[in-house]
Amino acid sequence: MRLSGLESQRTLAIYVAAGAAFAALAARGLTIPLYAHELGADRFQVGALFSVATLAAAVLSMPSGLLIDRFGARSLLVFSIVVMAGSQLAAAATTTVFPLFVWQVVGGLGSGAQMAALLSAVTESVKSGRLGRAMGWLTFSMQAGFFIGPSIAGLLLNWLDIRTDLAVTTAVLVFAVPGAVLASGTRQSSQRGLSLKEPLRALVAQRAFVPVVIGLVAATLTWGTIGAFLPIFGKEALRLPSAQVGLLLALQAVANGASRIPGGRLVDRARNRWPIVLVGVLVWSAAAVVLGHLSGFWGPAIVLIVATPFMATVYVAIGVVFADLSAQSTRGVAMGMYGTVLFLGLAAGPLVFGPVVQSYGYAAGFTACAAVAVALVLVMAALHAEPLRRRAEVSLPPPAPGT
Repeated sequence: MRLSGLESQRTLAIYVAAGAAFAALAARGLTIPLYAHELGADRFQVGALFSVATLAAAVLSMPSGLLIDRFGARSLLVFSIVVMAGSQLAAAATTTVFPLFVWQVVGGLGSGAQMAALLSAVTESVKSGRLGRAMGWLTFSMQAGFFIGPSIAGLLLNWLDIRTDLAVTTAVLVFAVPGAVLASGTRQSSQRGLSLKEPLRALVAQRAFVPVVIGLVAATLTWGTIGAFLPIFGKEALRLPSAQVGLLLALQAVANGASRIPGGRLVDRARNRWPIVLVGVLVWSAAAVVLGHLSGFWGPAIVLIVATPFMATVYVAIGVVFADLSAQSTRGVAMGMYGTVLFLGLAAGPLVFGPVVQSYGYAAGFTACAAVAVALVLVMAALHAEPLRRRAEVSLPPPAPGT
């Protein structure tokens, strides 16, 4: 699909904003665990710092989707940038562990609004047949941020202490401002009320909804658990210096980002998307088990580089299915639901399996998480159902008289 000049500039600006925002988020994902560890946090507390941020994001994802349908994506993107920058600077200013939890919650609220706004804006701009590629480009931008953020943060650790590094890397959010300014402010719904009832009912009633939610939970449990503990796993189990931990995260982000665009093409061409999710979760779960038994740098790096593209394609496929489940007037709610389940799954992994990691070690925690994910994805395969590859309008009740 060819875009007009303004649409092309707007889409490119949104991609750049996604990359910048996720670069700041990824740098934070490296520096917050290391800083908390330096302040005396144990393994469970480090995992909980990740979880409280993602839980907060989950809480705001659905209301954000409703606000996007009512007001457009621009205001939500501006809100998310301000909140994320403020919380990151505040985290750098604290000197004890407890305030980090507070600022992680605040930053998570910004992340929830941001995810729903970015997904909704891109979904609005492309046709259904090219949605996989559009999701691929958007998530490629996010993964480019995941590479840039830890790379910059890890490099700066050669000269700066962790606390200063956390503050300085907030500056990359400046590059997200043009995308927020140029993002569409178009309302997706003419409804003046802010009721979730009808859009949510239209979404949940579809046969593909339950299987795709189960598949997303399976993916996020293992992804969130590995992601939350990887920085301190690198320090404690792999015995790597902080700069090499940052490089490990950056290499994973390269593999993640490089596979998004071809993954999007695969999703667009696939007759069914559930086998992509099944295979991806099985491969990543096996990688999680292996990872817990490795040491050094190159073994874990190879495992992450090989397994990550499978999960990258899983997220593209699930994002497309959620978009196909939505209609024009419910697009924000559908993307908000996607963000809610995504963040809840990411948060649940470290909270549920963190005690296992704390008591029995990383290998036991990673293996237990992988076993649960495999069971869930097999249930998804048994229940699989695919939505139509178009987004028919959902009939919503008319606005009340006088509104």
